[in-house]
Amino acid sequence: MSEVSRLAAVLRPVRGGNAFEETVERLLQVIKLGMVTEKLPPERELAVQLGISRVTLREAIRALQEAGYLDVRRGRYGGAFVTYAPPPPSQTELRKAVNDMGTDDLADALTFRMAVDCGAAQVLATAELSQAQRSTLRERLLEVNSAGPDDYRRLDTAFHLAIAEMTGSPLLAATGADARLRVTDLLNAIPVLHRNIEHAATQHEAIVAAILNGDPDAARRAVAEHLEGTAALLRGFLA
Repeated sequence: MSEVSRLAAVLRPVRGGNAFEETVERLLQVIKLGMVTEKLPPERELAVQLGISRVTLREAIRALQEAGYLDVRRGRYGGAFVTYAPPPPSQTELRKAVNDMGTDDLADALTFRMAVDCGAAQVLATAELSQAQRSTLRERLLEVNSAGPDDYRRLDTAFHLAIAEMTGSPLLAATGADARLRVTDLLNAIPVLHRNIEHAATQHEAIVAAILNGDPDAARRAVAEHLEGTAALLRGFLA
């Protein structure tokens, strides 16, 4: 599977409106969610995936370069390289993220994510999964549960987005990415503690077990418990 195919949930075709602004938004999503950590896919593939001209794509990439998200290098081994790194976790960054959102928007974002992630897990638990899909889900589980603090958020994002993507619904996959993006700055601002990783690992295993056992109710409950724990952690650091 090509990198562009793997990013299809976010890099879907731009529809109407301002193509430049929407392209910037789509590229920012894959960068901030950690879906691309080194280099964006080739311009030709990206332009086709987004349904835009290469001129518009280059303008968007240039804007992100000027904003410090990308470094564009020319030549045979060139391309648009990701330079973005989230700020280190801190109380200041967390409060800034909450202030930027507003308290009501924070509550709405958490509710939105709860609905989307629980729904995706329920849908996937009712599906006839192929052996390849089962293997992929187990791989994502192993990756996130083996991750250290520095790489945990990115692999946790990949785990949750994989569940939405494997439902086979492009709309649900895109919505899952949107729901995650809304809380990404908040989650990045919280320190990743080993105890939290261990607790989350148990919850991740319960989610995967329910999906693989074809139990949608258990899958929904496992995701709800996991996300309620994340919300409680946020409230604790904001207290």
